[in-house]
Amino acid sequence: MKKSGFLIIAGVAIVSLAALVWLALGFDEPAGTTSRVIELPAPVAAEPEPAPAPRVISPPAQPAVTAVDPAEEPEPVVEIPAQPVEEPEPAPPEESTEPEVVLPGLNDSDGFVRERIQALRAGAAMLSLIADDQLIRKFVVFVENISRHEFPQTDLPYRSIGVEMPVRELDQNLFLMEDDAYTRFDGFIDTMTAVDTEQAYALYRLLRPLFQQAYAEIGYRGRDFDDALRLAINNVLQATDVEGPFQLVKPSVMYLFADSELENADAVHKQLIRIGPRNSTRLMAKLAEFVVLL
Repeated sequence: MKKSGFLIIAGVAIVSLAALVWLALGFDEPAGTTSRVIELPAPVAAEPEPAPAPRVISPPAQPAVTAVDPAEEPEPVVEIPAQPVEEPEPAPPEESTEPEVVLPGLNDSDGFVRERIQALRAGAAMLSLIADDQLIRKFVVFVENISRHEFPQTDLPYRSIGVEMPVRELDQNLFLMEDDAYTRFDGFIDTMTAVDTEQAYALYRLLRPLFQQAYAEIGYRGRDFDDALRLAINNVLQATDVEGPFQLVKPSVMYLFADSELENADAVHKQLIRIGPRNSTRLMAKLAEFVVLL
């Protein structure tokens, strides 16, 4: 039976019992009469089945929530546990596989320099071009002159090519440089450009103390020979091409440019004109590779 049915039955029983009680209390017996009271057993009203207590499901207790002003809320502090820092053990020094090179004295350096040059790629061919003696000193003097836009005529660190400039006579004391005049320098430039640039630089670094000593001998104490070499190479690289044909005069032993503007030009520039545009371009490319390493 539904819950509502139990409630209705219980309500009717209670109302009926209340009415009987009220009649009994309020009834007046007639005077002079004898009444026999027949007591009837009190009706026992069936007690209604107790209605099951409704099951109330309450949500679990929640902790009280207190509004917190964001401005007053402290920022959480996150602490990172300290970790022990392990310092790496220093690596043991690498043992050099190459024996230490002991340089000779400047006066006794020619044989040592020749041996090192011969070990270069195309070094054997270069030996036939370089000077016989005082290689370090002559190279230093040559570089210092080139750095000042001068071109020395004697004490060069290389041998003369031994071929006179081919010319064609135009008039008395007026000549024209032949086109094949440039080919005199082909073998020299071929050999120089065939040398491996990195090997040449490594040899230069090895011999640098000797170059520095020779540089101090000619009056440049306290100055770095690297700077002079770098300046000399840059002077060569800055030269511009000049197209021929070139007219020459020969007032004495050497030919001079008939054009006074060319003759008064930079001595290094004039030498590049003499070796020709093809050879000068190849020489500049090799020097550009070297100066990058320098």
